[in-house]
Amino acid sequence: MWPRADSRPEGRQAAVIDVGSNSVRLVIYRLEGRAIWTIFNEKALAGLGRDLPASGRLSPDGIETAMTALRRFRTLLDGWRAEDVTAAATAAVRDAADGSAFLRRVREETGLEVRTLTGEEEARYAALGVIAGQPDAQGVVGDLGGSSLELVRLNGGVGPTDGATLPLGPFALGAPRNLDIDRTRKVIEAELAPMANRFATRHFHAVGGAWRNLALLHMELADYPLRVAHQYEMSRSDAIDVARFVERQSRSSLERIQGLSKKRFDTLPYSALVLEAVIERLGAERVVISAYGVREGLLLEGMDPEVRRRDPLIAGCEALTAVRGLSQELGGALEAWLGPAFERLAPVFGGRDPVLLAAACRLADIGARLHPDHRADIAFEQVLRAPVAGMNHPERAFLASAAFARHSSATSTPEASAIARVLSSERRQRARALGSAVRLGCDLSGRNPHLLEKSGLTIRGDRLVLTAGRGWEDMLLGEQTAKRAQTLASALKLKLELG
Repeated sequence: MWPRADSRPEGRQAAVIDVGSNSVRLVIYRLEGRAIWTIFNEKALAGLGRDLPASGRLSPDGIETAMTALRRFRTLLDGWRAEDVTAAATAAVRDAADGSAFLRRVREETGLEVRTLTGEEEARYAALGVIAGQPDAQGVVGDLGGSSLELVRLNGGVGPTDGATLPLGPFALGAPRNLDIDRTRKVIEAELAPMANRFATRHFHAVGGAWRNLALLHMELADYPLRVAHQYEMSRSDAIDVARFVERQSRSSLERIQGLSKKRFDTLPYSALVLEAVIERLGAERVVISAYGVREGLLLEGMDPEVRRRDPLIAGCEALTAVRGLSQELGGALEAWLGPAFERLAPVFGGRDPVLLAAACRLADIGARLHPDHRADIAFEQVLRAPVAGMNHPERAFLASAAFARHSSATSTPEASAIARVLSSERRQRARALGSAVRLGCDLSGRNPHLLEKSGLTIRGDRLVLTAGRGWEDMLLGEQTAKRAQTLASALKLKLELG
Protein backbone atom coordinates (compact mmCIF):
# COMPACT_ATOMS: atom_id res chain seq x y z
CA MET A 1 0.00 0.00 0.00
CA TRP A 2 1.24 3.51 -0.82
CA PRO A 3 2.00 6.04 1.93
CA ARG A 4 -1.01 7.81 3.40
CA ALA A 5 -1.65 11.38 2.35
CA ASP A 6 -0.89 12.74 5.82
CA SER A 7 2.76 11.68 5.35
CA ARG A 8 3.24 14.07 2.44
CA PRO A 9 5.52 17.06 2.92
CA GLU A 10 3.96 20.52 2.90
CA GLY A 11 3.40 21.99 -0.54
CA ARG A 12 5.60 24.76 -1.85
CA GLN A 13 6.06 26.84 -4.97
CA ALA A 14 9.04 26.62 -7.31
CA ALA A 15 9.85 28.63 -10.42
CA VAL A 16 11.90 27.60 -13.46
CA ILE A 17 13.15 30.08 -16.06
CA ASP A 18 14.09 28.30 -19.29
CA VAL A 19 16.23 30.28 -21.75
CA GLY A 20 15.90 28.19 -24.89
CA SER A 21 16.93 28.59 -28.51
CA ASN A 22 13.42 29.51 -29.59
CA SER A 23 11.55 30.59 -26.46
CA VAL A 24 12.26 32.18 -23.08
CA ARG A 25 9.79 30.90 -20.53
CA LEU A 26 8.82 31.23 -16.88
CA VAL A 27 6.85 28.42 -15.29
CA ILE A 28 5.70 28.55 -11.68
CA TYR A 29 4.85 25.21 -10.12
CA ARG A 30 3.08 24.04 -7.02
CA LEU A 31 4.91 21.01 -5.62
CA GLU A 32 2.89 18.79 -3.32
CA GLY A 33 5.14 15.86 -2.57
CA ARG A 34 5.66 14.03 -5.86
CA ALA A 35 2.80 15.91 -7.56
CA ILE A 36 3.82 18.75 -9.90
CA TRP A 37 1.18 21.35 -10.78
CA THR A 38 1.71 24.17 -13.28
CA ILE A 39 0.06 27.31 -11.90
CA PHE A 40 1.64 29.97 -14.15
CA ASN A 41 3.21 29.67 -17.59
CA GLU A 42 4.43 32.56 -19.74
CA LYS A 43 6.78 32.56 -22.71
CA ALA A 44 8.29 34.91 -25.25
CA LEU A 45 9.31 33.44 -28.60
CA ALA A 46 12.60 35.33 -28.77
CA GLY A 47 14.33 33.14 -31.35
CA LEU A 48 17.74 33.56 -29.71
CA GLY A 49 19.19 30.83 -31.91
CA ARG A 50 17.71 32.05 -35.17
CA ASP A 51 20.98 33.59 -36.51
CA LEU A 52 23.35 31.09 -34.93
CA PRO A 53 24.08 28.92 -38.02
CA ALA A 54 25.00 31.97 -40.14
CA SER A 55 26.74 34.24 -37.62
CA GLY A 56 27.68 32.03 -34.70
CA ARG A 57 26.03 34.62 -32.46
CA LEU A 58 22.67 35.12 -30.80
CA SER A 59 20.01 37.04 -32.69
CA PRO A 60 20.23 40.76 -31.75
CA ASP A 61 16.46 41.11 -31.91
CA GLY A 62 16.14 37.89 -29.94
CA ILE A 63 18.42 39.24 -27.22
CA GLU A 64 16.26 42.33 -26.76
CA THR A 65 13.06 40.27 -26.70
CA ALA A 66 14.63 37.87 -24.20
CA MET A 67 15.86 40.70 -21.96
CA THR A 68 12.39 42.27 -21.89
CA ALA A 69 10.90 38.93 -20.88
CA LEU A 70 13.57 38.23 -18.26
CA ARG A 71 13.15 41.65 -16.65
CA ARG A 72 9.43 40.96 -16.38
CA PHE A 73 10.04 37.47 -14.96
CA ARG A 74 12.38 38.90 -12.33
CA THR A 75 9.65 41.38 -11.32
CA LEU A 76 7.07 38.60 -11.07
CA LEU A 77 9.40 36.70 -8.75
CA ASP A 78 10.14 39.64 -6.49
CA GLY A 79 10.34 38.42 -2.89
CA TRP A 80 11.02 34.79 -3.79
CA ARG A 81 13.80 32.88 -2.05
CA ALA A 82 16.78 32.20 -4.30
CA GLU A 83 16.57 28.46 -3.64
CA ASP A 84 13.03 28.35 -5.06
CA VAL A 85 14.07 29.81 -8.44
CA THR A 86 16.00 27.85 -11.06
CA ALA A 87 17.21 29.47 -14.29
CA ALA A 88 18.85 27.47 -17.07
CA ALA A 89 19.97 28.12 -20.65
CA THR A 90 20.32 25.50 -23.37
CA ALA A 91 21.78 25.06 -26.85
CA ALA A 92 21.72 28.57 -28.33
CA VAL A 93 23.42 30.24 -25.36
CA ARG A 94 25.74 27.25 -24.99
CA ASP A 95 26.96 27.41 -28.59
CA ALA A 96 26.92 31.14 -29.34
CA ALA A 97 30.16 33.12 -29.27
CA ASP A 98 28.36 35.82 -27.31
CA GLY A 99 26.46 33.45 -25.01
CA SER A 100 28.55 34.31 -21.96
CA ALA A 101 28.22 38.04 -22.64
CA PHE A 102 24.45 37.66 -22.87
CA LEU A 103 24.31 35.90 -19.48
CA ARG A 104 26.47 38.63 -17.93
CA ARG A 105 23.97 41.20 -19.17
CA VAL A 106 21.13 39.12 -17.72
CA ARG A 107 22.88 39.02 -14.34
CA GLU A 108 23.64 42.74 -14.35
CA GLU A 109 20.15 43.87 -15.41
CA THR A 110 18.00 41.32 -13.57
CA GLY A 111 20.16 39.73 -10.88
CA LEU A 112 19.29 36.28 -12.26
CA GLU A 113 22.03 33.66 -12.22
CA VAL A 114 21.40 31.53 -15.30
CA ARG A 115 23.09 28.14 -15.49
CA THR A 116 24.17 26.96 -18.94
CA LEU A 117 23.46 23.26 -19.37
CA THR A 118 25.87 21.11 -21.34
CA GLY A 119 24.38 18.97 -24.09
CA GLU A 120 24.69 15.89 -21.90
CA GLU A 121 23.00 17.67 -18.99
CA GLU A 122 20.19 18.88 -21.22
CA ALA A 123 19.60 15.32 -22.45
CA ARG A 124 19.66 13.98 -18.89
CA TYR A 125 17.18 16.55 -17.59
CA ALA A 126 14.84 15.93 -20.52
CA ALA A 127 14.88 12.23 -19.63
CA LEU A 128 14.29 13.00 -15.95
CA GLY A 129 11.33 15.12 -17.05
CA VAL A 130 9.84 12.17 -18.91
CA ILE A 131 10.36 10.04 -15.78
CA ALA A 132 8.69 12.77 -13.69
CA GLY A 133 5.59 12.28 -15.81
CA GLN A 134 5.89 8.52 -16.39
CA PRO A 135 8.14 6.73 -13.88
CA ASP A 136 8.08 3.39 -15.71
CA ALA A 137 8.97 4.90 -19.10
CA GLN A 138 11.38 2.83 -21.19
CA GLY A 139 13.03 3.42 -24.54
CA VAL A 140 14.64 6.60 -25.83
CA VAL A 141 13.80 10.24 -25.12
CA GLY A 142 14.20 12.86 -27.84
CA ASP A 143 14.00 16.52 -26.83
CA LEU A 144 13.79 18.85 -29.83
CA GLY A 145 14.61 22.50 -29.17
CA GLY A 146 15.19 25.39 -31.52
CA SER A 147 18.86 24.56 -32.11
CA SER A 148 19.46 20.98 -31.00
CA LEU A 149 18.07 17.50 -30.54
CA GLU A 150 18.97 15.64 -27.36
CA LEU A 151 18.73 11.85 -27.35
CA VAL A 152 19.02 9.80 -24.17
CA ARG A 153 18.24 6.21 -23.31
CA LEU A 154 16.07 5.27 -20.34
CA ASN A 155 17.16 2.28 -18.31
CA GLY A 156 14.01 0.54 -17.14
CA GLY A 157 13.08 2.82 -14.25
CA VAL A 158 16.69 3.23 -13.07
CA GLY A 159 16.94 6.57 -14.86
CA PRO A 160 18.66 8.03 -17.91
CA THR A 161 21.95 6.50 -19.01
CA ASP A 162 23.52 7.15 -22.41
CA GLY A 163 22.90 10.60 -23.95
CA ALA A 164 23.95 12.74 -26.91
CA THR A 165 23.17 16.15 -28.40
CA LEU A 166 22.89 16.79 -32.15
CA PRO A 167 22.58 20.05 -34.16
CA LEU A 168 19.15 19.13 -35.51
CA GLY A 169 16.92 21.90 -34.19
CA PRO A 170 14.98 23.85 -36.84
CA PHE A 171 17.27 26.89 -36.62
CA ALA A 172 20.37 24.72 -37.03
CA LEU A 173 18.77 23.19 -40.13
CA GLY A 174 17.89 26.46 -41.83
CA ALA A 175 14.62 27.79 -40.42
CA PRO A 176 12.98 30.19 -41.01
CA ARG A 177 13.82 29.62 -44.69
CA ASN A 178 11.36 27.48 -46.63
CA LEU A 179 12.12 23.81 -46.09
CA ASP A 180 14.12 22.06 -48.82
CA ILE A 181 13.05 18.51 -47.97
CA ASP A 182 15.66 16.57 -49.92
CA ARG A 183 18.64 18.69 -48.88
CA THR A 184 17.59 18.87 -45.24
CA ARG A 185 16.83 15.16 -45.08
CA LYS A 186 20.43 14.41 -46.14
CA VAL A 187 21.77 16.63 -43.33
CA ILE A 188 19.52 14.95 -40.77
CA GLU A 189 20.42 11.48 -42.00
CA ALA A 190 24.14 12.24 -41.79
CA GLU A 191 23.78 13.29 -38.14
CA LEU A 192 21.54 10.38 -37.15
CA ALA A 193 23.37 7.59 -38.96
CA PRO A 194 26.11 7.16 -36.30
CA MET A 195 23.40 7.11 -33.61
CA ALA A 196 21.14 4.47 -35.16
CA ASN A 197 22.47 1.45 -33.25
CA ARG A 198 23.27 3.38 -30.09
CA PHE A 199 19.70 4.65 -29.70
CA ALA A 200 17.68 1.95 -31.47
CA THR A 201 14.33 1.56 -29.70
CA ARG A 202 10.72 0.50 -30.09
CA HIS A 203 9.43 3.27 -27.81
CA PHE A 204 10.30 6.90 -28.53
CA HIS A 205 9.32 9.63 -26.05
CA ALA A 206 8.98 12.96 -27.87
CA VAL A 207 9.66 16.13 -25.85
CA GLY A 208 9.30 19.71 -27.04
CA GLY A 209 6.62 22.15 -28.13
CA ALA A 210 6.98 21.46 -31.84
CA TRP A 211 6.32 17.74 -31.47
CA ARG A 212 3.41 18.44 -29.10
CA ASN A 213 1.93 20.56 -31.88
CA LEU A 214 2.26 17.63 -34.30
CA ALA A 215 0.44 15.42 -31.81
CA LEU A 216 -2.37 17.98 -31.41
CA LEU A 217 -2.68 18.12 -35.20
CA HIS A 218 -2.89 14.33 -35.35
CA MET A 219 -5.68 14.42 -32.74
CA GLU A 220 -7.54 16.95 -34.90
CA LEU A 221 -7.14 14.93 -38.08
CA ALA A 222 -8.15 11.69 -36.35
CA ASP A 223 -11.04 13.36 -34.48
CA TYR A 224 -9.53 11.97 -31.28
CA PRO A 225 -11.85 12.71 -28.34
CA LEU A 226 -9.39 13.38 -25.51
CA ARG A 227 -7.37 16.53 -26.25
CA VAL A 228 -4.61 15.97 -23.70
CA ALA A 229 -1.08 16.03 -25.13
CA HIS A 230 0.70 14.32 -22.23
CA GLN A 231 1.23 10.62 -22.95
CA TYR A 232 -0.68 10.77 -26.21
CA GLU A 233 0.51 7.83 -28.29
CA MET A 234 0.92 7.44 -32.03
CA SER A 235 1.86 4.34 -33.96
CA ARG A 236 4.88 4.46 -36.24
CA SER A 237 2.72 4.83 -39.35
CA ASP A 238 0.47 7.51 -37.83
CA ALA A 239 3.43 9.60 -36.66
CA ILE A 240 5.17 9.36 -40.04
CA ASP A 241 1.94 10.22 -41.87
CA VAL A 242 1.33 13.40 -39.85
CA ALA A 243 5.00 14.37 -40.16
CA ARG A 244 4.95 13.99 -43.93
CA PHE A 245 1.69 15.91 -44.13
CA VAL A 246 3.24 18.91 -42.31
CA GLU A 247 6.55 18.75 -44.19
CA ARG A 248 4.80 19.41 -47.46
CA GLN A 249 2.62 22.31 -46.34
CA SER A 250 3.38 25.89 -47.21
CA ARG A 251 3.18 28.54 -44.51
CA SER A 252 -0.18 29.72 -45.88
CA SER A 253 -1.49 26.13 -45.72
CA LEU A 254 -0.30 25.71 -42.13
CA GLU A 255 -2.02 28.96 -41.19
CA ARG A 256 -5.35 27.47 -42.24
CA ILE A 257 -4.99 24.44 -39.94
CA GLN A 258 -6.86 24.73 -36.64
CA GLY A 259 -4.96 24.06 -33.44
CA LEU A 260 -1.40 24.85 -34.55
CA SER A 261 0.66 27.48 -32.78
CA LYS A 262 0.89 30.48 -35.11
CA LYS A 263 4.45 31.19 -33.98
CA ARG A 264 5.70 27.77 -35.10
CA PHE A 265 4.77 27.96 -38.78
CA ASP A 266 8.38 28.65 -39.82
CA THR A 267 9.87 25.79 -37.81
CA LEU A 268 7.18 23.11 -37.73
CA PRO A 269 7.99 21.52 -41.14
CA TYR A 270 11.63 21.14 -40.02
CA SER A 271 10.50 19.55 -36.74
CA ALA A 272 8.27 17.15 -38.66
CA LEU A 273 11.13 16.09 -40.93
CA VAL A 274 13.36 15.43 -37.91
CA LEU A 275 10.65 13.30 -36.27
CA GLU A 276 10.17 11.24 -39.43
CA ALA A 277 13.91 10.61 -39.72
CA VAL A 278 14.27 9.73 -36.03
CA ILE A 279 11.44 7.19 -36.21
CA GLU A 280 12.88 5.54 -39.30
CA ARG A 281 16.53 5.57 -38.18
CA LEU A 282 15.89 4.36 -34.61
CA GLY A 283 13.25 1.81 -35.61
CA ALA A 284 10.60 3.26 -33.30
CA GLU A 285 7.25 1.50 -33.38
CA ARG A 286 5.43 3.86 -31.01
CA VAL A 287 5.79 7.58 -30.30
CA VAL A 288 4.69 8.82 -26.87
CA ILE A 289 4.32 12.57 -26.33
CA SER A 290 5.60 13.94 -23.02
CA ALA A 291 4.45 17.36 -21.82
CA TYR A 292 7.24 17.16 -19.25
CA GLY A 293 10.85 17.92 -20.14
CA VAL A 294 13.95 19.74 -18.92
CA ARG A 295 12.10 22.02 -16.49
CA GLU A 296 10.32 19.16 -14.74
CA GLY A 297 13.56 17.17 -14.77
CA LEU A 298 15.27 19.95 -12.85
CA LEU A 299 12.43 19.88 -10.30
CA LEU A 300 12.56 16.09 -9.95
CA GLU A 301 16.29 16.13 -9.28
CA GLY A 302 15.75 18.64 -6.48
CA MET A 303 13.23 16.47 -4.64
CA ASP A 304 14.07 14.43 -1.59
CA PRO A 305 14.94 10.85 -2.68
CA GLU A 306 12.05 9.41 -0.65
CA VAL A 307 9.60 11.78 -2.36
CA ARG A 308 11.03 10.96 -5.80
CA ARG A 309 10.23 7.28 -5.26
CA ARG A 310 6.52 7.95 -4.80
CA ASP A 311 4.02 7.42 -7.59
CA PRO A 312 3.05 10.73 -9.28
CA LEU A 313 -0.44 9.46 -10.14
CA ILE A 314 -1.32 8.60 -6.55
CA ALA A 315 0.32 11.79 -5.28
CA GLY A 316 -1.58 13.82 -7.86
CA CYS A 317 -4.92 12.25 -6.93
CA GLU A 318 -4.24 12.92 -3.25
CA ALA A 319 -3.45 16.56 -4.00
CA LEU A 320 -6.42 16.90 -6.36
CA THR A 321 -8.86 15.89 -3.62
CA ALA A 322 -7.21 17.46 -0.57
CA VAL A 323 -9.89 19.49 1.19
CA ARG A 324 -9.37 21.17 4.54
CA GLY A 325 -11.46 19.51 7.26
CA LEU A 326 -11.77 16.14 5.49
CA SER A 327 -9.85 13.03 6.52
CA GLN A 328 -6.63 12.47 4.62
CA GLU A 329 -6.57 8.84 5.72
CA LEU A 330 -9.66 7.73 3.81
CA GLY A 331 -7.91 6.95 0.51
CA GLY A 332 -5.34 4.63 2.05
CA ALA A 333 -7.99 2.92 4.19
CA LEU A 334 -10.21 2.32 1.15
CA GLU A 335 -7.27 0.87 -0.74
CA ALA A 336 -6.55 -1.61 2.07
CA TRP A 337 -10.24 -2.51 2.35
CA LEU A 338 -10.89 -3.04 -1.38
CA GLY A 339 -7.58 -4.68 -2.20
CA PRO A 340 -8.38 -8.28 -1.15
CA ALA A 341 -11.52 -8.41 -3.31
CA PHE A 342 -10.06 -6.79 -6.43
CA GLU A 343 -6.90 -8.88 -6.24
CA ARG A 344 -9.11 -11.89 -7.05
CA LEU A 345 -10.22 -10.37 -10.33
CA ALA A 346 -8.38 -10.87 -13.61
CA PRO A 347 -6.28 -7.75 -14.28
CA VAL A 348 -7.44 -5.39 -17.01
CA PHE A 349 -4.30 -3.22 -17.03
CA GLY A 350 -1.73 -5.89 -16.15
CA GLY A 351 0.59 -4.83 -13.38
CA ARG A 352 -0.96 -1.36 -13.31
CA ASP A 353 -4.23 -2.50 -11.70
CA PRO A 354 -3.04 -1.96 -8.07
CA VAL A 355 -1.80 1.55 -8.89
CA LEU A 356 -5.11 2.48 -10.53
CA LEU A 357 -7.05 1.08 -7.58
CA ALA A 358 -4.92 3.15 -5.20
CA ALA A 359 -5.47 6.26 -7.34
CA ALA A 360 -9.24 5.73 -7.54
CA CYS A 361 -9.39 5.42 -3.76
CA ARG A 362 -7.54 8.75 -3.40
CA LEU A 363 -10.22 10.32 -5.61
CA ALA A 364 -13.02 9.31 -3.25
CA ASP A 365 -13.54 12.88 -2.03
CA ILE A 366 -13.23 14.70 -5.34
CA GLY A 367 -16.91 15.68 -5.22
CA ALA A 368 -16.99 16.56 -1.52
CA ARG A 369 -17.77 20.25 -2.06
CA LEU A 370 -19.92 19.91 -5.16
CA HIS A 371 -23.72 19.94 -5.40
CA PRO A 372 -24.93 16.32 -5.13
CA ASP A 373 -26.96 16.62 -8.33
CA HIS A 374 -23.82 17.43 -10.33
CA ARG A 375 -21.02 15.64 -8.47
CA ALA A 376 -20.75 12.68 -10.79
CA ASP A 377 -20.53 14.71 -14.00
CA ILE A 378 -18.10 17.29 -12.61
CA ALA A 379 -15.88 14.65 -10.99
CA PHE A 380 -15.74 12.80 -14.32
CA GLU A 381 -14.72 15.95 -16.20
CA GLN A 382 -12.10 16.96 -13.63
CA VAL A 383 -10.36 13.59 -13.63
CA LEU A 384 -10.54 13.13 -17.39
CA ARG A 385 -8.68 16.38 -18.05
CA ALA A 386 -6.79 17.07 -14.82
CA PRO A 387 -3.06 17.83 -15.31
CA VAL A 388 -2.05 14.79 -13.24
CA ALA A 389 1.02 12.87 -14.39
CA GLY A 390 1.73 9.17 -14.29
CA MET A 391 -1.13 7.85 -16.42
CA ASN A 392 -1.71 7.19 -20.10
CA HIS A 393 -4.94 8.03 -21.89
CA PRO A 394 -6.79 4.72 -21.29
CA GLU A 395 -5.87 4.94 -17.60
CA ARG A 396 -7.11 8.54 -17.50
CA ALA A 397 -10.46 7.50 -19.01
CA PHE A 398 -10.63 4.55 -16.59
CA LEU A 399 -10.15 6.74 -13.49
CA ALA A 400 -12.64 9.33 -14.78
CA SER A 401 -15.22 6.56 -15.29
CA ALA A 402 -14.53 5.21 -11.80
CA ALA A 403 -14.91 8.72 -10.32
CA PHE A 404 -18.28 8.99 -12.07
CA ALA A 405 -19.43 5.64 -10.67
CA ARG A 406 -18.31 6.76 -7.21
CA HIS A 407 -21.20 9.24 -7.26
CA SER A 408 -23.74 7.70 -9.64
CA SER A 409 -25.32 4.31 -10.28
CA ALA A 410 -25.88 5.18 -13.96
CA THR A 411 -24.44 2.56 -16.29
CA SER A 412 -23.23 5.07 -18.88
CA THR A 413 -20.73 7.87 -18.29
CA PRO A 414 -20.75 11.33 -19.90
CA GLU A 415 -19.01 11.44 -23.28
CA ALA A 416 -19.82 7.76 -23.65
CA SER A 417 -18.75 7.51 -27.29
CA ALA A 418 -15.39 9.14 -26.53
CA ILE A 419 -14.77 6.80 -23.60
CA ALA A 420 -15.68 3.80 -25.77
CA ARG A 421 -12.94 4.80 -28.25
CA VAL A 422 -10.32 4.83 -25.51
CA LEU A 423 -11.51 2.01 -23.20
CA SER A 424 -12.53 -1.57 -24.00
CA SER A 425 -15.91 -2.77 -22.70
CA GLU A 426 -14.08 -4.91 -20.12
CA ARG A 427 -12.20 -1.89 -18.77
CA ARG A 428 -15.35 0.23 -18.74
CA GLN A 429 -17.12 -2.42 -16.70
CA ARG A 430 -14.21 -2.67 -14.27
CA ALA A 431 -14.17 1.11 -13.83
CA ARG A 432 -17.85 1.02 -12.96
CA ALA A 433 -17.18 -1.73 -10.45
CA LEU A 434 -14.26 0.10 -8.86
CA GLY A 435 -16.23 3.32 -8.51
CA SER A 436 -19.14 1.39 -7.02
CA ALA A 437 -16.77 -0.25 -4.55
CA VAL A 438 -15.37 3.13 -3.45
CA ARG A 439 -18.94 4.37 -3.00
CA LEU A 440 -19.81 1.31 -0.93
CA GLY A 441 -16.79 1.80 1.33
CA CYS A 442 -17.55 5.51 1.85
CA ASP A 443 -21.24 4.92 2.64
CA LEU A 444 -20.65 1.89 4.86
CA SER A 445 -18.17 3.80 7.01
CA GLY A 446 -19.67 7.27 6.78
CA ARG A 447 -16.20 8.16 5.47
CA ASN A 448 -14.68 7.19 8.81
CA PRO A 449 -11.55 5.24 7.80
CA HIS A 450 -11.37 3.41 11.14
CA LEU A 451 -14.81 1.85 10.66
CA LEU A 452 -13.64 0.11 7.52
CA GLU A 453 -11.43 -2.02 9.74
CA LYS A 454 -14.61 -3.46 11.33
CA SER A 455 -15.79 -4.98 8.06
CA GLY A 456 -14.44 -7.05 5.21
CA LEU A 457 -15.03 -7.38 1.47
CA THR A 458 -13.95 -10.39 -0.56
CA ILE A 459 -14.93 -12.62 -3.47
CA ARG A 460 -15.61 -16.33 -3.03
CA GLY A 461 -16.42 -18.16 -6.20
CA ASP A 462 -19.46 -16.48 -7.77
CA ARG A 463 -20.27 -14.44 -4.62
CA LEU A 464 -19.32 -11.00 -3.40
CA VAL A 465 -19.14 -11.35 0.38
CA LEU A 466 -19.52 -8.33 2.67
CA THR A 467 -19.08 -9.03 6.36
CA ALA A 468 -19.06 -7.05 9.60
CA GLY A 469 -17.17 -7.87 12.78
CA ARG A 470 -19.05 -9.43 15.69
CA GLY A 471 -21.29 -6.83 17.26
CA TRP A 472 -20.98 -4.40 14.34
CA GLU A 473 -23.60 -5.97 12.01
CA ASP A 474 -26.50 -3.63 12.82
CA MET A 475 -24.29 -0.54 12.65
CA LEU A 476 -22.57 -1.34 9.36
CA LEU A 477 -24.86 -3.57 7.29
CA GLY A 478 -27.96 -1.39 7.02
CA GLU A 479 -30.31 -0.74 4.12
CA GLN A 480 -28.07 1.83 2.40
CA THR A 481 -25.04 -0.44 2.65
CA ALA A 482 -27.00 -3.36 1.19
CA LYS A 483 -28.13 -1.19 -1.71
CA ARG A 484 -24.57 -0.07 -2.50
CA ALA A 485 -23.25 -3.61 -2.15
CA GLN A 486 -25.85 -4.90 -4.61
CA THR A 487 -24.79 -2.27 -7.16
CA LEU A 488 -21.19 -3.46 -6.83
CA ALA A 489 -22.16 -7.12 -7.08
CA SER A 490 -24.16 -6.40 -10.24
CA ALA A 491 -21.22 -4.53 -11.76
CA LEU A 492 -19.01 -7.56 -11.06
CA LYS A 493 -21.73 -10.00 -12.23
CA LEU A 494 -21.65 -11.75 -8.87
CA LYS A 495 -24.24 -12.77 -6.27
CA LEU A 496 -24.28 -10.75 -3.05
CA GLU A 497 -23.84 -12.33 0.37
CA LEU A 498 -24.11 -10.23 3.54
CA GLY A 499 -22.94 -11.64 6.84
